Amino acid sequence: MKEKLSKYFKGDTVIWIVIFILGIFSMLAVYSSTGTLAYRKMGGNTTYYFLRHTSFLIAGLGITYIFHTISYKYYYLLSKLLLYITIPLLIFTLFKGISLNQASRWITLPGIGLSFQTSDLAKFALIIYIARLLSSKQEHIKDFKKAFKPIVLPIIVVCGLILPANFSTAAILFATSLILMFVGRVSLKYLFAIIGIGLVFFGIFVLVVLNSPDHGRVGTWKKRIENYVDKDDDSGNYQINQSKIAIVTGGVFGKGPGHSTQRNFLPHPYSDFIYAIIIEEYGFVGGFFILLLYLILLYRAGVIVKKCERTFPAFLVIGLTFSIVFQAMINMAVAVNIFPVTGQTLPFVSMGGTSIIFTSIAMGIVINVSRKVQETDDLILIDEDE
Repeated sequence: MKEKLSKYFKGDTVIWIVIFILGIFSMLAVYSSTGTLAYRKMGGNTTYYFLRHTSFLIAGLGITYIFHTISYKYYYLLSKLLLYITIPLLIFTLFKGISLNQASRWITLPGIGLSFQTSDLAKFALIIYIARLLSSKQEHIKDFKKAFKPIVLPIIVVCGLILPANFSTAAILFATSLILMFVGRVSLKYLFAIIGIGLVFFGIFVLVVLNSPDHGRVGTWKKRIENYVDKDDDSGNYQINQSKIAIVTGGVFGKGPGHSTQRNFLPHPYSDFIYAIIIEEYGFVGGFFILLLYLILLYRAGVIVKKCERTFPAFLVIGLTFSIVFQAMINMAVAVNIFPVTGQTLPFVSMGGTSIIFTSIAMGIVINVSRKVQETDDLILIDEDE
């Protein structure tokens, strides 16, 4: 049985197992947390969202399988095209996109009516492009004009276009880009300079938000900052308070699958706060297990990178895996009130088609790199035996 599976699911076995386990948790948690939504929007059909989400997970698994068979080398050639497609889409989304929470985040593809979040495509495209630039400019990586400037400009443009509608996604992408540049041996003085400039602009941003009128997207940011700072304000911290109740009542082993009560009170328990529902139903043990799965994912990425003989696939694995794991950490940190509310989903677990699709693509690419590494190792072993 194991040999049959390994014949089709090649690459890092541990990553495949982590994806399967996260998918199982996702189905259980989404089914449990969408009951109220089903009664409100689907006339009490509690299986609707479960079947819809399960179909996305199955499609995501299929996408991961397809992309794990496609050589990572193609993304080196396609990286420029992806970025050139992404930037106009982000501009279009900013001005003509579908609004969610007073921010334009989505566009609908003409003809098929499918909506997707352009920032997910932007994360994917920018990480691949940075990996390409870092790989191709290693000989001049310490040079400002030849390396740093060409790398940092697309980061500023893409993150700047995402920022007005989705500050947290822009921040995660910016942080991922910095990690990639650090690993790619970009001069530390340039990295510290851009971090310093970023902190100054962030400070100005916070001051402007706090002194702006309470309407529009700025009003949403202001409310989140004030609620996070003033933890005693129960009226403004409804989401976090309900999340805390879910976590506390979950205890060590939880209430059991499907026995959450806070799913009826938490806004978006199937996406933004799904981690709180998992802890309520599976306890501290379940919550820690989910955290451990993401850490294992990051560790396996490190193992793959260590075995890579070329820089491009190594940077690709670092960027794609770190962005997924970092987003997961942010989501979990929000649920336990370490960070203010961001609206970030839990990759592979939260309900959301676009997120599942692009996360699946990213993991497919990572597994493909691991597959190529394994093939190289097998060839070395054959040579040694001969």
